[in-house]
Amino acid sequence: MTDQQHDVEGNEFLIFRIGEEEYGIDILKVQEIRGYDGVTRIANAPEFIKGVTNLRGVIVPILDLRIKFAVGEAQYNQQTVVIVLNIGHRVVGVVVDGVSDVLTLSPEQIKDSPDFGTALSSEFIMGLGSIEDRMLILMDIEKMMSSTEMALVDEVAA
Repeated sequence: MTDQQHDVEGNEFLIFRIGEEEYGIDILKVQEIRGYDGVTRIANAPEFIKGVTNLRGVIVPILDLRIKFAVGEAQYNQQTVVIVLNIGHRVVGVVVDGVSDVLTLSPEQIKDSPDFGTALSSEFIMGLGSIEDRMLILMDIEKMMSSTEMALVDEVAA
């Protein structure tokens, strides 16, 4: 078993959709799931940062992962949800197409992510989960949010 698999062994994952693909993030990082409401835009923020919202007195940056991952046109409807994450000392909301369920994956159901070389950055992918005929992309959401590009979130929220 690799270190990567050991990190996700026996964890529960919140499963969500972006476009046609299903993703999973560690359920322990999830604070709540909300419907998508309007946000206050921030001037000069990258396109994937939709803006900020006030969540019970806390200013929360809202990122649209559909725009970040360049997965088609981002449409906002009744299925669009915001997953509010607690990452380190930050609260961040991510917009996704929908949430389906919470799954516990055994080590046998988690495979290492393939090496795409320089064609695709897989540094934020912890592995691939396989359940029956479903393939889940397991994301290291904490690593993604603390990356250099996403560190803009701290500047926007400050």
